[in-house]
Amino acid sequence: MGQAAAYATREQHPRRNLDLVVRATVPATTLEAPIRKSVAAVDRDQALVDVKTIEQRETEDVAPDRLRSILLTAFAAIALVLTALGIYGVIAFGVIQRTREIGIRAALGARSGNLLRLVLGQAAIAVMAGLAIGLAAALAASRVIAAFLVGVVPSDPMTLAGVAGFLAVVASAACYLPARQAIKVDPLVALKAE
Repeated sequence: MGQAAAYATREQHPRRNLDLVVRATVPATTLEAPIRKSVAAVDRDQALVDVKTIEQRETEDVAPDRLRSILLTAFAAIALVLTALGIYGVIAFGVIQRTREIGIRAALGARSGNLLRLVLGQAAIAVMAGLAIGLAAALAASRVIAAFLVGVVPSDPMTLAGVAGFLAVVASAACYLPARQAIKVDPLVALKAE
Protein backbone atom coordinates (compact mmCIF):
# COMPACT_ATOMS: atom_id res chain seq x y z
CA MET A 1 0.00 0.00 0.00
CA GLY A 2 1.24 3.43 -0.90
CA GLN A 3 1.25 6.32 1.52
CA ALA A 4 -1.60 8.79 1.09
CA ALA A 5 -0.67 12.09 -0.56
CA ALA A 6 -2.52 15.30 -1.27
CA TYR A 7 -1.69 18.14 -3.59
CA ALA A 8 -1.64 21.61 -2.09
CA THR A 9 -0.88 24.79 -3.98
CA ARG A 10 1.80 27.23 -2.84
CA GLU A 11 -0.90 29.70 -1.86
CA GLN A 12 -2.37 27.16 0.57
CA HIS A 13 0.99 26.26 2.12
CA PRO A 14 3.45 29.09 1.54
CA ARG A 15 7.12 28.30 2.12
CA ARG A 16 10.12 30.57 2.05
CA ASN A 17 12.32 28.21 0.09
CA LEU A 18 11.36 25.99 -2.77
CA ASP A 19 13.64 23.70 -4.69
CA LEU A 20 13.40 23.07 -8.38
CA VAL A 21 14.97 19.78 -9.45
CA VAL A 22 15.85 19.31 -13.11
CA ARG A 23 16.87 16.01 -14.66
CA ALA A 24 18.89 16.33 -17.83
CA THR A 25 21.11 14.35 -20.14
CA VAL A 26 23.42 17.31 -20.84
CA PRO A 27 26.19 18.57 -18.49
CA ALA A 28 24.84 20.47 -15.47
CA THR A 29 27.11 23.44 -16.14
CA THR A 30 25.21 24.24 -19.36
CA LEU A 31 21.77 24.29 -17.72
CA GLU A 32 21.82 27.34 -15.45
CA ALA A 33 21.07 29.97 -18.11
CA PRO A 34 18.20 28.00 -19.77
CA ILE A 35 16.65 27.26 -16.35
CA ARG A 36 16.81 30.95 -15.37
CA LYS A 37 15.22 31.88 -18.67
CA SER A 38 12.42 29.31 -18.23
CA VAL A 39 11.64 30.43 -14.68
CA ALA A 40 11.62 34.09 -15.77
CA ALA A 41 9.18 33.23 -18.57
CA VAL A 42 6.73 31.87 -15.94
CA ASP A 43 7.31 34.49 -13.22
CA ARG A 44 9.61 37.43 -13.93
CA ASP A 45 9.78 38.39 -10.21
CA GLN A 46 10.82 34.93 -9.06
CA ALA A 47 14.40 34.90 -7.74
CA LEU A 48 16.50 31.92 -8.68
CA VAL A 49 19.51 31.55 -6.40
CA ASP A 50 21.89 28.86 -5.29
CA VAL A 51 21.88 26.73 -8.43
CA LYS A 52 23.72 23.49 -7.64
CA THR A 53 23.98 19.93 -8.79
CA ILE A 54 22.75 17.03 -6.65
CA GLU A 55 26.38 16.05 -6.02
CA GLN A 56 27.14 19.54 -4.67
CA ARG A 57 24.07 19.39 -2.41
CA GLU A 58 25.10 15.95 -1.12
CA THR A 59 28.62 17.22 -0.41
CA GLU A 60 27.23 20.18 1.55
CA ASP A 61 24.81 17.92 3.39
CA VAL A 62 27.53 15.59 4.70
CA ALA A 63 30.09 18.37 5.33
CA PRO A 64 29.34 18.67 9.09
CA ASP A 65 29.61 14.89 9.52
CA ARG A 66 32.83 14.83 7.52
CA LEU A 67 34.31 17.66 9.62
CA ARG A 68 33.30 15.88 12.82
CA SER A 69 34.95 12.68 11.56
CA ILE A 70 38.15 14.51 10.61
CA LEU A 71 38.32 16.19 14.01
CA LEU A 72 37.60 12.91 15.79
CA THR A 73 40.33 11.20 13.78
CA ALA A 74 42.81 14.00 14.53
CA PHE A 75 42.04 13.89 18.26
CA ALA A 76 42.32 10.10 18.25
CA ALA A 77 45.72 10.30 16.52
CA ILE A 78 46.91 12.89 19.05
CA ALA A 79 45.65 10.71 21.89
CA LEU A 80 47.46 7.69 20.42
CA VAL A 81 50.75 9.60 20.17
CA LEU A 82 50.37 10.96 23.72
CA THR A 83 49.54 7.47 24.98
CA ALA A 84 52.60 6.04 23.24
CA LEU A 85 54.83 8.73 24.74
CA GLY A 86 53.30 8.22 28.18
CA ILE A 87 53.75 4.46 28.05
CA TYR A 88 57.34 4.85 26.89
CA GLY A 89 58.13 7.39 29.59
CA VAL A 90 56.60 5.44 32.48
CA ILE A 91 58.08 2.08 31.53
CA ALA A 92 61.50 3.53 30.68
CA PHE A 93 61.57 5.35 34.02
CA GLY A 94 60.67 2.14 35.84
CA VAL A 95 63.43 0.21 34.10
CA ILE A 96 66.00 2.93 34.81
CA GLN A 97 64.96 2.87 38.46
CA ARG A 98 65.87 -0.83 38.49
CA THR A 99 69.42 -0.24 37.23
CA ARG A 100 70.86 -0.98 40.70
CA GLU A 101 68.83 -4.22 40.96
CA ILE A 102 70.01 -5.25 37.51
CA GLY A 103 73.60 -4.48 38.55
CA ILE A 104 73.26 -6.65 41.65
CA ARG A 105 71.85 -9.51 39.63
CA ALA A 106 74.64 -9.12 37.07
CA ALA A 107 77.25 -9.08 39.85
CA LEU A 108 75.78 -12.31 41.21
CA GLY A 109 76.24 -13.97 37.82
CA ALA A 110 72.96 -13.43 35.97
CA ARG A 111 73.41 -13.44 32.23
CA SER A 112 72.31 -10.46 30.18
CA GLY A 113 69.70 -12.51 28.29
CA ASN A 114 68.14 -13.64 31.57
CA LEU A 115 68.10 -10.07 32.89
CA LEU A 116 66.51 -8.83 29.71
CA ARG A 117 63.83 -11.53 29.86
CA LEU A 118 63.17 -10.69 33.52
CA VAL A 119 62.63 -6.98 32.82
CA LEU A 120 60.62 -7.57 29.65
CA GLY A 121 58.49 -10.28 31.29
CA GLN A 122 57.55 -8.11 34.26
CA ALA A 123 56.76 -5.16 32.00
CA ALA A 124 54.74 -7.40 29.68
CA ILE A 125 52.38 -8.30 32.53
CA ALA A 126 51.69 -4.60 33.17
CA VAL A 127 51.30 -3.91 29.45
CA MET A 128 48.87 -6.81 28.96
CA ALA A 129 46.80 -5.66 31.94
CA GLY A 130 46.74 -2.12 30.53
CA LEU A 131 45.74 -3.35 27.08
CA ALA A 132 42.93 -5.49 28.54
CA ILE A 133 41.58 -2.54 30.54
CA GLY A 134 41.93 -0.25 27.54
CA LEU A 135 40.13 -2.71 25.27
CA ALA A 136 37.28 -3.03 27.75
CA ALA A 137 37.04 0.78 28.01
CA ALA A 138 37.10 1.13 24.21
CA LEU A 139 34.28 -1.38 23.81
CA ALA A 140 32.26 0.41 26.50
CA ALA A 141 32.85 3.79 24.84
CA SER A 142 31.97 2.45 21.38
CA ARG A 143 28.27 2.88 22.10
CA VAL A 144 28.86 6.57 22.85
CA ILE A 145 30.89 7.31 19.73
CA ALA A 146 28.67 5.26 17.41
CA ALA A 147 26.57 8.35 16.73
CA PHE A 148 29.61 10.15 15.31
CA LEU A 149 30.73 7.41 12.94
CA VAL A 150 29.52 7.11 9.37
CA GLY A 151 30.14 3.85 7.55
CA VAL A 152 32.42 2.51 10.29
CA VAL A 153 31.63 -0.02 12.96
CA PRO A 154 32.57 1.47 16.37
CA SER A 155 34.06 -1.78 17.65
CA ASP A 156 35.95 -2.71 14.48
CA PRO A 157 38.20 -5.67 15.39
CA MET A 158 40.92 -4.66 12.92
CA THR A 159 41.15 -1.14 14.35
CA LEU A 160 41.19 -2.36 17.94
CA ALA A 161 43.82 -4.98 17.13
CA GLY A 162 45.92 -2.43 15.24
CA VAL A 163 45.89 0.07 18.10
CA ALA A 164 46.59 -2.64 20.68
CA GLY A 165 49.44 -3.97 18.53
CA PHE A 166 50.91 -0.49 18.09
CA LEU A 167 50.79 0.18 21.83
CA ALA A 168 52.31 -3.25 22.55
CA VAL A 169 55.20 -2.46 20.18
CA VAL A 170 55.72 0.94 21.84
CA ALA A 171 55.67 -0.68 25.28
CA SER A 172 58.12 -3.35 24.13
CA ALA A 173 60.50 -0.68 22.82
CA ALA A 174 60.04 1.26 26.06
CA CYS A 175 61.10 -1.83 28.00
CA TYR A 176 63.83 -3.08 25.71
CA LEU A 177 65.86 0.07 25.09
CA PRO A 178 66.35 1.15 28.73
CA ALA A 179 66.76 -2.47 29.87
CA ARG A 180 69.47 -2.95 27.24
CA GLN A 181 71.26 0.17 28.52
CA ALA A 182 70.88 -0.95 32.16
CA ILE A 183 72.34 -4.38 31.31
CA LYS A 184 75.37 -2.77 29.63
CA VAL A 185 76.19 -0.76 32.77
CA ASP A 186 79.17 -2.10 34.68
CA PRO A 187 77.86 -3.92 37.80
CA LEU A 188 80.25 -1.97 40.05
CA VAL A 189 78.93 1.34 38.70
CA ALA A 190 75.34 0.14 39.09
CA LEU A 191 76.00 -0.93 42.69
CA LYS A 192 77.48 2.47 43.58
CA ALA A 193 74.55 4.35 41.94
CA GLU A 194 71.92 5.40 44.44
